[in-house]
Amino acid sequence: MWRHRVERQNPASNRHSGPGRRNRRRGLAPLRHRGFRYLMSGQLASNIGDACYAVALPWYVLAEPGGTLLLGTTLVAYGLPRTALMAFGGLASDRWRPWTVMMVSDIVRTVAAAALAVAALLGPARAEFLVPVAVVLGAGEGLFLPGSFVIVPKLLPDKELQAGNALSYSGTQLSLLIGPVLGSVVVPWLGVGAAFAVDAVTFALSALSLAGIRSASTPAVPRRHTVAGKPTLRRLLLREPTLLVVLAITLAGSVGSGGLSEVAVPALAHGPLNTGAGGYGALLAALGAGALLGTVVAARLSRPRRPAVLCSAACLMQALMIGLAPYLGGAVTAGLALFGYGLCNALANIIMITALQRWAPPDLLGRVMGLLLLAGFGIFPISAAFGALLVDRLGPAPFFPVAGAILVAAVLGSMTQRRWRDLGRAPSHGPDGASET
Repeated sequence: MWRHRVERQNPASNRHSGPGRRNRRRGLAPLRHRGFRYLMSGQLASNIGDACYAVALPWYVLAEPGGTLLLGTTLVAYGLPRTALMAFGGLASDRWRPWTVMMVSDIVRTVAAAALAVAALLGPARAEFLVPVAVVLGAGEGLFLPGSFVIVPKLLPDKELQAGNALSYSGTQLSLLIGPVLGSVVVPWLGVGAAFAVDAVTFALSALSLAGIRSASTPAVPRRHTVAGKPTLRRLLLREPTLLVVLAITLAGSVGSGGLSEVAVPALAHGPLNTGAGGYGALLAALGAGALLGTVVAARLSRPRRPAVLCSAACLMQALMIGLAPYLGGAVTAGLALFGYGLCNALANIIMITALQRWAPPDLLGRVMGLLLLAGFGIFPISAAFGALLVDRLGPAPFFPVAGAILVAAVLGSMTQRRWRDLGRAPSHGPDGASET
């Protein structure tokens, strides 16, 4: 107690440790709220379970003759309904409370994953059972994802929103590190049925965490941007070109990201860099580590005065890193470039999502996020096909600057729009960075 009094009376004595300490407190402040803690724990568990499923599914399917074709069919059966139902998931989150939609989705997926675990214990993979289960799991995720962005502003005060988004994003990145390791242990030792059972249990834990959120007290959330008349997504698109700019940047980034992760990076590791599977894994690890650090940076940032300008700068740095990656002289420098790419990508994503959460009308936030997710996920097959075609014709290295140039063009075009530059702009007064109305 005496030490605290001395520090208040002599601020200079704490000059060096104060800002860092405040940044740490800012980054972890959302965890003070019980509802957000429930959300973080449930989503961390669920994402770890998904990673176990991702390890177990190919092992289960490829053990049978014709497994490659069945695996491809199963992945399509999962991906198509996931993408198709994102827009409806956003609409459902707007019409009903997001945790209700998310909880129903988790309960349905718990049953589907448990049924898959039982089927794996009883016999080999069969299309007549595996494909319908994949459809249910994909549809459940499509319904779930928009609500996961809508719920955060309902659990946190405005000044802690960016840190909350960063913590959620970091939980996803952490699960991508933990989940595959857990899956690689469970599948060989206990079998694929056990890995699917782990996935089912984590869905159930997520549903329980959402039930806890409903009973937790939530902070009052101020009403933000409004649109005259009945709020509809069509009206918002017609009257607010800012949303079209956001979609254009998202599409431009997604054109490169799908082909990058699925085609260009493995081809670069296998060909010009000649690193082998271990080197490829190291490149992916560098990308993931950069993304994780990006979430830490975003969590500790105070609210930027011009979020869209900062997001644009991060996107331009991201484009530069990816454009230079294959031309820096070797695997280590390429890994450093991918690390920077991951950092800037995570930072830009968190800043943009936070700005949209503050800007969008609350009654339309689910539909806005559903549209944004649709732009990101929906173009993934096109991006992968584009990457495969370009790499096949020109080799892996040219894909990187092409992907960077597409993103640069979209960002520079967006910067000509004043409404984009002013998106989420903080007022010049007020210590808590309250949103403009």
